[in-house]
Order: sequence, then C-alpha cells, then structure tokens
Amino acid sequence: MTTDDKMTIDEVYKYLRKMRPAYEQANQTQKGRMLDDMEQVTGRHRKSLIRLLHGPLERHSRQHQRGRTYKADFDAALRCIYESYGRICAERLHPNLVDLAAQLAAHGEVDLTASLKAQLATVGLTTVQERLQQFRQDEPRIPRPAPRPSNPFLQDIPMCRLPGDIRCPGYFEVDLVHHCGPTSHGEYVHSLQMVDVASGWSERVALLGRSYRVTEDGFRRILARLPFPILGLHPDNGSEFFNSHMARF
Repeated sequence: MTTDDKMTIDEVYKYLRKMRPAYEQANQTQKGRMLDDMEQVTGRHRKSLIRLLHGPLERHSRQHQRGRTYKADFDAALRCIYESYGRICAERLHPNLVDLAAQLAAHGEVDLTASLKAQLATVGLTTVQERLQQFRQDEPRIPRPAPRPSNPFLQDIPMCRLPGDIRCPGYFEVDLVHHCGPTSHGEYVHSLQMVDVASGWSERVALLGRSYRVTEDGFRRILARLPFPILGLHPDNGSEFFNSHMARF
C-alpha cells in the first residue's frame, strides 16, 4: 500500500480477487459482514464493492485517452502566480490561487477569465505540485561553489533555536534576501529583513550589495525605527553577518 495508507486501484483489485471466493460461498448475513470489512479496508462505497465483485477485477486500457483538463492558459497563469510570489511551495500556493490570481489580474499580469478562475478554484494539490515541478525543471540551476573553509567567526557564537512561544519582544529572525534572478553574478539589490518572534513586528531595508558597510548601515536604519530594543538576533550563517566588522559593530 502507499505511504498514506490509501489503497490504489491495483491494490483494491488484488484484495477483492482474494476475497471473492469466500464472498461467493457466503450466505446473505455473512456477505453483509464481509462487505462491512471491505468498506473499512478499501475505503470504497458498498455499492461500488458489490459491482466490482461481480465484474472481471482486471484493469483495461482506455479506448480513448482523456484530453488535458488544464491547458496552456492555466499553466501560464500558475507560472505567473508562482514566480510573482517568490516561488513558494505548492502547499502554501494551492489554497490561495484564486485570491493571488485576482491580485495579479488587477495589475494586468493575468487574464482572469471565468473558466480560468473556476479551474484555479477546483484544481487539486497534486496537480499543482506536478506543474510546479515541471516549472522548476525549466529553470537554470545556479552553480554551487566549491566547499570553503568554515567561518572562524562562527566558532564563538552560541548556536540555538528560538522557541516559538517567546512573549518578550526583542528576539529577531534575520535574513538577507537576494534579488538576483537566475544568476548571482555582479552587483544587485538585497533586502535585509528582521522579524520579531513575539510580536511579529517586521522591518526591512534595501541594500546594494552585501558588504559590511551597507549591512551595518541597514542595521542602523532599522535600529532607528524599532520601538523596542533588540535582545537577540537569529541570522543564518552567511558571511555578511559573521565577519570582524559586523562583530565589532
């Protein structure tokens, strides 16, 4: 069986083939009990099981293949939504497809027809996952650099995980977002982002590059706007946060 314990059609057929000899020899009361068990095991309706038990229990290839339900206009809209909202995962994208498409349609990015809106409202999560996987295959991969020596400034920094139930404001998750597109070569804009765990207060500033000078300047601009002091910072391990200049700051 599959990992989610839901039988595939082949597994249902195999199970019913094993149960059919006993079912055919049982009386009416026994058949009722067996059908109860079959419903629980297969997750299928009683009438469906009775119909299958009286059939060949073999799969046959389709005489006519079904056409695509979701065509080029759906793929184009989904790709636009996916890329416009930071390529978030299908699980977060799926329940908000109609609202996100409406926002993009208001700015002329998506032609949201009635049929397209209906498809976005009814498409399944599995279909969205498959489409996003196809989109990712088309994207050029950013080459990974060779492994570098560990950053010595990380050795004296205590590593911990911020608990989610912090009630005191001042403990921030910190990240530097790269707005470089498909390649990281050259100079481009970054967003320095800080989010307070307790209150949800967020601050962000745009930086050109990620040198210690612009990073320090970004932190100073955020410090000037915060209504409460910083008690702890939880950044990633990037060198823009861990270097001698930022340690001194």
